[in-house]
Amino acid sequence: MGREAPKQQQQQQPPVAYTVEQLVAVNRYNPDILPDLENYVNEQVSSQTYSLDANLCLLRLYQFEPEKMSSQIVARILVKALMAMPAPDFSLCLFLIPERVQMEEQFKTLIVLSHYLETGRFRQFWDEAAKNRHIVEAVPGFEQAVQGYAIHVLSLTYQKVPRAVLAEAINIEGLSLDKFLEHQVANYGWAIEKTQGKGQLIVLPKNEFNDPVLKKNTSDSVPLEHITRIFPILS
Repeated sequence: MGREAPKQQQQQQPPVAYTVEQLVAVNRYNPDILPDLENYVNEQVSSQTYSLDANLCLLRLYQFEPEKMSSQIVARILVKALMAMPAPDFSLCLFLIPERVQMEEQFKTLIVLSHYLETGRFRQFWDEAAKNRHIVEAVPGFEQAVQGYAIHVLSLTYQKVPRAVLAEAINIEGLSLDKFLEHQVANYGWAIEKTQGKGQLIVLPKNEFNDPVLKKNTSDSVPLEHITRIFPILS
């Protein structure tokens, strides 16, 4: 008898590694990707990155698997969404969270914080945030993101803003504010004017929203969301 030919060994293919973005694109409604999406939220927090699409996908999956919902993960998603303002990410995320979950204290707090930011009530925002540091400080970069948003809102309204108004909006005072202003003057075209006494006016760069001349020269109208954000500051 001749020798039996050896069976050809099958080559095992290594498992294909997909990025979270690829998983979201091809398996958006597959509950098996839920742990990957939760881990990705924590990765966004630690690396200070952001993916609204992945976070919305996770919140949709929680709707189908409510027993698997992690309040900690949802809170982190909402904090990251607040950091993305003026984009409407917070409202988009909140729409996917059941009302019974929104009634938890940490989520009620985040909703209040969102309202203060949307209406330009920065002093109330910082006071409320200080009372709930355990929620907002769990996400690195939160304070800096809100400060950037506050400056964005002020720049839509003012060419010149009193130092005290700026200090209240970004929650920085004293020597820390001096250093911040030095950095803005050196890098972003800000200027400082002295007023009578020891006061200061902070001169912000001109744009089509705070300068009538530039507004006349631009062909674009002011978006509605900008108008609604300006009204509370002017009142």
